[in-house]
Amino acid sequence: MSLKSIMRELKEMKDGIGNISRRGGESKVWRSRIRSHVAPDQAPTGSELEEQSPWANLPPELLLDIIQRVEESETAWPARAVVVFCAAVCRSWREITKEIVKTPEQCGRLTFPISLKQPGPRESPIQCYIKRDRATSTYSLFYGLVPSEGESDKLLLAARKVRRATCTDFVISLVADDFSRASNTYVGKLRSNFLGTKFTIYDSQPPCDSIIPSTTRSSRRFHSKQVSPRLPACNYSIGTITYELNVLRTRGPRRMHCIVHSIPISAIQEGGTAPTPSAFPQSFDEQLSPLTSSKGKEPVIGASSPSLPATPVFSLGSGEPLTLKNKAPRWHEQLQCWCLNFKGRVTVASVKNFQLVAAVEPSHNVSPEEQEKVILQFGKIGKDIFTMDYRYPLSAFQAFAICLSSFDTKPACE
Repeated sequence: MSLKSIMRELKEMKDGIGNISRRGGESKVWRSRIRSHVAPDQAPTGSELEEQSPWANLPPELLLDIIQRVEESETAWPARAVVVFCAAVCRSWREITKEIVKTPEQCGRLTFPISLKQPGPRESPIQCYIKRDRATSTYSLFYGLVPSEGESDKLLLAARKVRRATCTDFVISLVADDFSRASNTYVGKLRSNFLGTKFTIYDSQPPCDSIIPSTTRSSRRFHSKQVSPRLPACNYSIGTITYELNVLRTRGPRRMHCIVHSIPISAIQEGGTAPTPSAFPQSFDEQLSPLTSSKGKEPVIGASSPSLPATPVFSLGSGEPLTLKNKAPRWHEQLQCWCLNFKGRVTVASVKNFQLVAAVEPSHNVSPEEQEKVILQFGKIGKDIFTMDYRYPLSAFQAFAICLSSFDTKPACE
């Protein structure tokens, strides 16, 4: 059978996979992710799918060659969905696909949901854009240069703005129609203080090498009988964003500092690496297992509280966390405005526009090229459309959370 006919069969199997009936709430998420071209990080349990699929019995050598050719030929969405369909056929196909598909740092591509938590490429940034819906207070992150005319845009993450009495929350999800923190599509949130000058990024899973969650209370967010054991039950503080107050009302762009606690400053040094998660926690017990003390005491599990700021506790050796700052703009005399070189990615002047570079001391031994390299840039290109370009060592989730902080009202900073 030719490769072309095999790929035709795979595309026809897409609807069949989505219609497989399984008990529990997981099947709904499985079907929704297949439709949005995102495969779940946990394949369906049981062997009924392998027994029903005739593709599970292909020789491993042939299967490896097929998936390698598919992965090399599909470079962008929506065509890259075929790679995801290969992983959704059966367990054996998924294992081989996971071995072939590389991290965004290595290949510069986004494939599985865990790619959104992994650092971006070192050389060229991953280019995305954000669409804002004022009516529903939602923000959608898409993969690509600019919005397409059709409906083939690849949704990466979505966030909903929730105003509270003392703070503002941006709940971040893998899908655009479910922002419940009791769902397994929940990936984290961004929380502001009362003035909107300081934000805390919370992740639904602990950072790599982390042993203690950042929390101030020792209580579960959900009762064990209310949610599935696979659903996230903690919020881990992985970073803070601070906007400087503009008390004198001086002219100029916003000034911000970001401290990413889950990334050491050594990641941008020569030979340094950033933490790279390989998969989402498969079960609640697995997520909590490293949190149990050696004396057998109860694990410390907590929930963030709006009145009690969480203190990040992590294990990154003796290194300092990565700190990002605004790249200093220059004043353009003819245009009478502050300007930055966005390389054509930003076309509308806005106070929200920014570029972030590493804030390092001379003792950190970081090359001048790395110090000037833009790690994250965000800017406006339309009324409710913004571009977001990020690179190593930030992930798409971390970059999206930082950009969301720019949408909140900051009367004391402008």
